[in-house]
Amino acid sequence: MESDEEIRRVPEMSGEPAGTSASGRETGSNAGPDRVQPAGEGQSQRKRGRSPADKENKRLKRLLRNRVSAQQARERKKAYLTELETRVKDLEKKNSELEERLSTLQNENQMLRQILKNTTASRKGGSSGTNADGS
Repeated sequence: MESDEEIRRVPEMSGEPAGTSASGRETGSNAGPDRVQPAGEGQSQRKRGRSPADKENKRLKRLLRNRVSAQQARERKKAYLTELETRVKDLEKKNSELEERLSTLQNENQMLRQILKNTTASRKGGSSGTNADGS
């Protein structure tokens, strides 16, 4: 995997200097070494846009930023999913513990109700006859 510096570095454009196009002519101006450029022509070149090499450089930088951003988004998503999986396991464990406790308490409740029922039934049965103290 590439390091952060390698990812952010923009590759050189097929050995061409920044001021030349694919045809080898300079794109920055129409003036040759012994021609004088008319006033305002350099500004109109700026207004029209960047040279093809500058556009390509800008496009490559944008693609690289997008690639880095996409990789970071994938890493965030992976970390989020890992966290969710851990949380699911913890909640499933807690749920099973609570279900076990519920079952135990339901059994205990049922036993206590049975004991209460037997106790009240024996008191009713014993009080209809003679009391244990002889009265």
